[in-house]
Amino acid sequence: MKLIEQILSQSNLKEAIRRVKINKGAPGVDRKNVDELDAYFKKHQTEIKASIMEMKYRPQPVKRVYIPKANGKKRPLGIPTVVDRVIQQAVAQVLMKIYDPHFSEHSYGFRPKRSAHDAIEQVLEYLDEGYQWIIDLDIEKYFDTVNHDKLISIVRERVNDKTTLHLIRAFLKAGVMEDGLVKPNKLGVPQGGPLSPILSNIYLDKMDKELEQRGLHFVRYADDYNIFVRSGKSAKRVMNSISLWLARKLFLKVNATKTKVVRPTKSNFLGFSFWKGGQHWQAKPGDDRKTKLYDKIRLLLCRKRAAAQPLSLIFTKVNQVIRGWINYFGIGTMNTLWINLVNGCGIRYGW
Repeated sequence: MKLIEQILSQSNLKEAIRRVKINKGAPGVDRKNVDELDAYFKKHQTEIKASIMEMKYRPQPVKRVYIPKANGKKRPLGIPTVVDRVIQQAVAQVLMKIYDPHFSEHSYGFRPKRSAHDAIEQVLEYLDEGYQWIIDLDIEKYFDTVNHDKLISIVRERVNDKTTLHLIRAFLKAGVMEDGLVKPNKLGVPQGGPLSPILSNIYLDKMDKELEQRGLHFVRYADDYNIFVRSGKSAKRVMNSISLWLARKLFLKVNATKTKVVRPTKSNFLGFSFWKGGQHWQAKPGDDRKTKLYDKIRLLLCRKRAAAQPLSLIFTKVNQVIRGWINYFGIGTMNTLWINLVNGCGIRYGW
C-alpha cells in the first residue's frame, strides 16, 4: 500500500476526524466548525480523496490570529479550515508512526508519552552530572522561517511518495489570510495546524543528530534548546559553532540578543529556573511565571469583573487557574510555603 493510500484509508481518516473534533478550535476562513465535519465528509469524502490522489487538492489559506506570549508579546497562529485540519491530521498520524521511533531521545516537544516535565528531569540530571554551563539557544522566528525546499528534501529521505510530498508542499504554500488579504507563504510552517508540530520536529531532528554526533548534552522542547557543557570557554565555542551550522545547513538564524551562556540559577527553561539544595539541583517556577499567575488572579478578582459574576463562578475560575499552575510547576521541589500561599491565601488576600 502506498503511503498516500495509508493516509487516505477509511480508518486513518476516521481517527483524524475524531481527533479534530476533540480538539475543537476556531473555524478557518470558510467559517465551518467541527460539528459539520461528519456530514461534510460523508458527502464529499470521495471527491476529496480523488483530488488528493490526482494532486489537484488545494488547501485554503490559514486564518491569521494572534495569542499572547508569556513575555507580553503576541504569537502568530495560522488556523486551517476544519476540512484541511482533518487532512493535515491524517498526514500527521502516518508521519508520526514513521518518524517518531527515529527522533532523538533528547527531544520532548510534540511527541507521544513525552512532556515538559520529562525535559526538566533531564535538565536536572545533566546539572547533577556537572554540566553546569548552559547555552540557551533561541532560533529567531523558527516556525516562520523554515525553508520549504530544505524541509521537503529532509522528508523525502524517509517518504518516497510523490503524492504525499505534493500534498505536504501544498499545505506549506497555502498562504495566510489576514485582514481579508491572502499573503503567499514562501517560508515557515504556520503554528495552529496539526501538521506543523511533526514537520517542525522533522526539520530540527537534523540539528539534534548533529549535537549527538558531537557528543553534546542537550534538551530540546519544540524549538527551545538548552545545551549543557562543563566550562564557560566550551560554552562560547559551542554556541558560535552551532550558530554557524544552523545558518549553513538549515538556513536558520540564531537570535544573537536572546541566545546566551548562563549558569543554572540564571536560566529559565520552559518556565522553570534552577537551584541547588544539598547534593542535587532542583527546579522551581521562574519569577516571571509567578508574576503572570498573580496578574491572572488579580484580573479575575478585580471589582468590576467580580461584581458582574456569581461568587461561585469566580471561585471556580480562580481555582482552575491555580490548579493548572500547580499541575505544571509541581515537578521537582516547590517551596511548600508557596504552594500553601497559592492554595489557601490567594483568594483571601486578593493578591
